[in-house]
Amino acid sequence: MFPELNNLLNTAPDKAEQGKLTLLCDAKTDGSFLVHHFLSFYLKANCKVCFVALIQSFSHYNIVGQKLGVSLTTARERGQLLFLEGLKSSVDIFFQAEEQPHPLQFLRSVSLQPSPEGHTWEANPGNLRPLYEFVQEALKPVDHEEAAWRCPVLLVDDLSVLLSLGLRAVAVLDFIHYCRATVCCKLQGNIVALVHDSGDAEDEENDILLNGLSHQSHLILRAEGLATGFCRDVHGQLRILWRRPSQPTPRRDRSLTYQYKIQDKSVSFFAKGMSPAVL
Repeated sequence: MFPELNNLLNTAPDKAEQGKLTLLCDAKTDGSFLVHHFLSFYLKANCKVCFVALIQSFSHYNIVGQKLGVSLTTARERGQLLFLEGLKSSVDIFFQAEEQPHPLQFLRSVSLQPSPEGHTWEANPGNLRPLYEFVQEALKPVDHEEAAWRCPVLLVDDLSVLLSLGLRAVAVLDFIHYCRATVCCKLQGNIVALVHDSGDAEDEENDILLNGLSHQSHLILRAEGLATGFCRDVHGQLRILWRRPSQPTPRRDRSLTYQYKIQDKSVSFFAKGMSPAVL
């Protein structure tokens, strides 16, 4: 985890809040450093983590985790981390019996079908119920584990991939809704999910997903590329928005914006225009 980011969020592993949905968003930059931060943060907080990784392999996250002071291999062996490797599972699903359940079962059900007009083909969307059942089973309390782990955490990297695989935004929002009801409300745990903002005005499904999650989130971290382009000493800016979804008043939100530079084992944050290289 990155101590400077913890300071900005006024949190620490020993005082992590519960029952919260955190939305990570990146636009014109790579926001994966935020995923690595929260993964190592919750492992150090002694939480039980279900990680749905749809972008990278286990070895990638493990290598980065070691730089941040955690071992994903050890966490998985001791039952603290349940890791769904989407890259591997997406291939395995086509080599097993159809009646055998699989978290990514929707890959079988998403197919092409003729449109009503008959001139084009459109996706026949599946649903994410098997994936939700996987999360539910992974994070359900076990008698001998109740005292071992602090709270359950669901981490998803990233939800935009599900849209690319043919699912509708409504199906992904339904998945998060049920996960919130189980993880955040029933089990008093947390959810952290990354969504990519393509910036394409014609990508309506991604906009629906991003807006829907934004209204549900308690904390939004948005990593953005610099409007001026590449800079060696400033890699982007981070907008932090604290929200209270249950309070429909315009004063419920507060936000801060910082610029950042990613280093080998840390990320430094500073006010806009206050980079040490500039000063």
